[in-house]
Amino acid sequence: MFAKRSFDLVLVVLTAPLWLPLLLVLAVLVCWQLGRPVFFRQRRPGFREQPFNLIKFRTMRDTRDAAGRLLPDEARLTPFGRWLRSTSLDELPELLNVLRGEMSLVGPRPLLVEYLARYTPEQRRRHDVPPGLTGWAQVNGRNALSWEQKFAHDIWYTDHRSFGLDLRILFRTLWQVLTRRGISAPGEATMPEFRPPHRTSALRDLPPIDEHSV
Repeated sequence: MFAKRSFDLVLVVLTAPLWLPLLLVLAVLVCWQLGRPVFFRQRRPGFREQPFNLIKFRTMRDTRDAAGRLLPDEARLTPFGRWLRSTSLDELPELLNVLRGEMSLVGPRPLLVEYLARYTPEQRRRHDVPPGLTGWAQVNGRNALSWEQKFAHDIWYTDHRSFGLDLRILFRTLWQVLTRRGISAPGEATMPEFRPPHRTSALRDLPPIDEHSV
């Protein structure tokens, strides 16, 4: 784990002259297009399910219906926000999470706290490693995968993680970003909410969760 953390820090610090100016420019553009706040912050479970504040660029407006409820993601996602997501640039501020030790460059994506109670014991093992900016599921289909497929890839990574595998994932991520594959599930802004089949009836009446993430 120490070697993984050291690699993360060295790579993020050495590449700071490239990503830091881009982060600042995008922050100005987000403020201009969407207003404030520029960043979207949300509590997510990290390593061993310890919560932390994930930081992303905001991509949606806070449009609500007459009852004060947020509209669905696809109704609030702006063309500029859609472009940010398609290029994965909305994820750039997560490098700050990596610097703070809350995330790694490679690992299972940090999902929603609400999902913890919905996981099987096997699925919860995805938290046995730090969450990542990218991961094995992201380079094997990303949001084109079903939730079950994503979790299977996450568990496979947890059991087979290595320095060589991390390098392989990072290189494949560059190609994934350039080709913009798997950005959204069919008919969704990103992914549908994770609702386990055996609990669908119990979860059907829950209110929608703001800005689903992958």
